Amino acid sequence: MSPNLEQQAINTIRFLSADAVQQANSGHPGLPMGAAAMAYTIWARHLHYNPQNPHWVNRDRFILSGGHGSTLLYSLLHLSGYDLSLDEVKRFRQWGSLTPGHPEFGLTPGVETTTGPLGAGFSNGVGMVIAEAHLAAEFNTPDLKIVDHYVYAIVTDGDLMEGVSAEAASLAGHLQLGKLIYLYDDNHISIEGSTQVAFTEDRMARFAAYGWHTQSVADGNDVDAIDAAINAAKADPRPSIIAVRTTIGFGLPTRAGTHKAHGEPPGDEELNGAKQALGWPLEPRFFVPAEVAAFFQQLQQQGAALELAWNATFKQYQRDLPEKAYEFERRLNGELPTGWDSDLPVYPADAKGVQTRVASGKAINHFAAKIPALMGGSADLAPSNNTNMPGLGDFQKETPIGRNMHYGVREHAMGAIVNGMAYHGGLRPFGATFLVFADYMRAPLRISALSHLPSIWVFTHDSIGVGEDGPTHQPVEHVASLRAIPGLVTIRPCDGNETVQAWRVALARKNGPTALILTRQNLPTLDRDIYSDAALLEKGAYVLADMGDKEPELILMASGSEVALIVEAGARLAAEGVNVRLVSVPSWELFQAQESGYREAVLPPSIKARVAVEAGISMGWEKFVGDSGAILSIDHYGASAPANILFKEFGFTIENVFETARKVLAK
Repeated sequence: MSPNLEQQAINTIRFLSADAVQQANSGHPGLPMGAAAMAYTIWARHLHYNPQNPHWVNRDRFILSGGHGSTLLYSLLHLSGYDLSLDEVKRFRQWGSLTPGHPEFGLTPGVETTTGPLGAGFSNGVGMVIAEAHLAAEFNTPDLKIVDHYVYAIVTDGDLMEGVSAEAASLAGHLQLGKLIYLYDDNHISIEGSTQVAFTEDRMARFAAYGWHTQSVADGNDVDAIDAAINAAKADPRPSIIAVRTTIGFGLPTRAGTHKAHGEPPGDEELNGAKQALGWPLEPRFFVPAEVAAFFQQLQQQGAALELAWNATFKQYQRDLPEKAYEFERRLNGELPTGWDSDLPVYPADAKGVQTRVASGKAINHFAAKIPALMGGSADLAPSNNTNMPGLGDFQKETPIGRNMHYGVREHAMGAIVNGMAYHGGLRPFGATFLVFADYMRAPLRISALSHLPSIWVFTHDSIGVGEDGPTHQPVEHVASLRAIPGLVTIRPCDGNETVQAWRVALARKNGPTALILTRQNLPTLDRDIYSDAALLEKGAYVLADMGDKEPELILMASGSEVALIVEAGARLAAEGVNVRLVSVPSWELFQAQESGYREAVLPPSIKARVAVEAGISMGWEKFVGDSGAILSIDHYGASAPANILFKEFGFTIENVFETARKVLAK
């Protein structure tokens, strides 16, 4: 390719991006204009992709971790032949467009991750490479490599400042994830000005200490130097980061190299000045030279040829290893094996019962034996979270076929890495920690819901039942905070059988994440010959039993550990002649997704006397209880004492439920 045509291609990327920001009168022109050359180098010289099949399983993944520079990605996708028209680029940030302000997975063809929260894309890439390494270890043969691809990303100063990137980089270095290649847009500028005001450490020394391969490129417009650095990164077994010295807003007459280039449209005069300086026509806007379009069409043909070659390899694989080929395709299609939910563990009635975290651990191992894609672990808490899968090995650099992940004390990175594994496909990943530490991973929880990922979040030690560890570890507000995330299904099971069903529901969900909320203390196992089938958990709420010889006049409802309280209190009330309905409410989201007829059958509007019991804050329960009912909750922090003392002191007793119900009936 001639240097002139190459420069034209780079400027096309640069000015398509800037024109989109200017037309929207909103956005971030600085990153696309400064990083255009390194983005071009990745896409034109290294990235394996086929825009005619954006979901080709062996494609390389590209992440724009600095998602604010989204027009860079949209320009590349349009030029490269993805189903993203120039009209959509022109509609950047507008209602109903495929080009939102930050890239959104599942909306725009070719977007591999939802980015914008800095550090998210950086950390997602680690999860993608883990998925690649595991699937390669499981399915590749010495002669037939059907999983063999890289993850490239453009990362920014902001990404490197975020703590989640430090967590993820540390784990990636430990695991020696050599298919990870990141180009760092080292432009020395953040929103507040020069990075000298807050970010002065030796970044490459830090990554070297993590165990990464590090390089620097002095000129961010030197395509050959960037290309050579990427080739060197490919040859090294470590994850790689390449610091590329760029100029934010390259070409802008007065804003280049300043924070003014970062997050606002340049204005017509400034933008035209950049075009004049770089020999670009002022009109028309969104100009794509014919020779540049032809060049990118040639790249499309190369991408199609790459997939054709892979298809030939896979056909040979199907002939040689038909069962493994079937399993590979099934896994990449997100399908679960036939019979995956048969022969589920059943817990007999037992007053002593079982900790739901223990029941969860048994469920994990039951399903892991049937679902080879199930892979995950804890943030250094596997013995407490009960997430270990004996006999399935640990994922380490020497044993990538292992299915037990060890994330270390890195909750935020764990969340982003689990999402990265889900983005990649072929796995059903889960991550686990104590519920109180869900705070550390709030951003990836939210992104998993926004991106409709089937990530599974396992949270144990779910209430004041944590006991002596005290209020720092007692998550009174956390279940409510999870319920506040649109698209996240939160399930708090009441016994071992509901826990098994909660896992069944979580694994069956393909288009959204699930949070399982589990206890450290034993919960009685309900006698399902008396009470309704635990499989009704899939409805979100269900009638456990109607106690009495007439229509119910009182509803007692609860989730999780407090269901045992309403069962005992309900029996006492029934013995005194009160007609009581007992309702288990493990998941608000699943219940609210049911048809109104079902919801009203469980909670008839005619029954005004209602009591809800949950060892967490009361927020939200009013929608089920109404104005005439009562909520037994804890709207303050806990204390350090044995769990049974705490439940007594804070009113979570059979007697208090009984007395509260009496007061509600007397209104």
